[in-house]
Amino acid sequence: MGYALLSSPFADACEAAPFAGVCALAATRVGLKDFRSYADSELCVAPVPVVLYGPNGIGKTNLLEAVSLLSPGRGLRGAKLASVTRKHSQGESAEAWTVSAVLARPPHGEWEIGTGYLAPAPGANQRRVFHLNGAPGDAGELAELVPVLWLTPAMDRLFLEGAQLRRRFLDRLVFALVPAHARKSARYERASSDRLRLLREGMRRGGWLDALEKTMAEDGAAINAARHEMIDCLNAELSARRAEGAFPCAHLHLAGEPGDTSPDAAALQQLFVASRERDAESGRTNRGPHTADLEVMHVGKQSDARECSTGEQKALLISVVLADAWLKRKRHGVAPMLLLDEIVAHLDELRRAALFEEIVALNSQAWLTGTDRQLFSPLDGHAEFVTIEQGHFATQDTARA
Repeated sequence: MGYALLSSPFADACEAAPFAGVCALAATRVGLKDFRSYADSELCVAPVPVVLYGPNGIGKTNLLEAVSLLSPGRGLRGAKLASVTRKHSQGESAEAWTVSAVLARPPHGEWEIGTGYLAPAPGANQRRVFHLNGAPGDAGELAELVPVLWLTPAMDRLFLEGAQLRRRFLDRLVFALVPAHARKSARYERASSDRLRLLREGMRRGGWLDALEKTMAEDGAAINAARHEMIDCLNAELSARRAEGAFPCAHLHLAGEPGDTSPDAAALQQLFVASRERDAESGRTNRGPHTADLEVMHVGKQSDARECSTGEQKALLISVVLADAWLKRKRHGVAPMLLLDEIVAHLDELRRAALFEEIVALNSQAWLTGTDRQLFSPLDGHAEFVTIEQGHFATQDTARA
């Protein structure tokens, strides 16, 4: 991957017995400074699954959110950068926050990674920075180095809310498969915003407008192509898993008006040109990849996911995430890190056991949260159990590898 390696305390053990009780991708230290409920805290764990347990409100999800921000994007809560800074006792927010980690990928070694935010000067844009081994990094590097997937209680309504949430879910799956997807998506959004500003100012033709639409078309075509490839690969993986395990088979489809989901740059550019007047009048970009929707079908019932029960929808989401994790392990040799917030509380015993078995078999670290430690008892000996007291980590039960 071209990154400078640090020495790894796990390398010798892995050479002797590859990955024996050791995850192939794991955060072994996480440090938080002025991040939500954490003033200055550090958690060190073995490269194994981690269970965060205890009552609501102690900071379990905050820690998962911090880990999610080690990858590109706005994290598992989709929060604004300034909103996650810790509130002081006087009610004022800290000026900055940082999240750091040591990432282990035995037998290759370790990387020191980090991200942070400093409150901008008045009139300046919010900006997040990334660091890799003590030097400035970029989102693309971390997307490749730290593939992350998550499921949260808020995602239980993924199939009932608007298309934007489903697009974000799909794009999160694409990021780890196509690292350039995040950059192309950001460039598409910038060009779209600049084009809309020109249209609002009365411009309807000209080289600047043509150039912006050309950028939108090229990046939009690449975005659509990556989404289609991701869906095709996932459907193949889901179909292969159809007769296995406790989770239902899903089938995915990228939906949208004709042309919006096209991987043809010329066709997209024509679409943007043709919609100039409509976009100027409405004040928004009405056509393009940003309007696509992800449709999911429960194959066994031949029904749209929106028509399924809440339990079935959750099982479908888990099925898709597990299929994606296995797909990326087969392609890249390592599965993404999984962040599963309160995911087991409403699963029956059979599905909980099936989920835990797959987590161990995937051999990449999973971070799980819950109020009841007993629900995670099948992971005894395979995971570390951690609780949180007043912003600090305590009561760690070490996995017996």
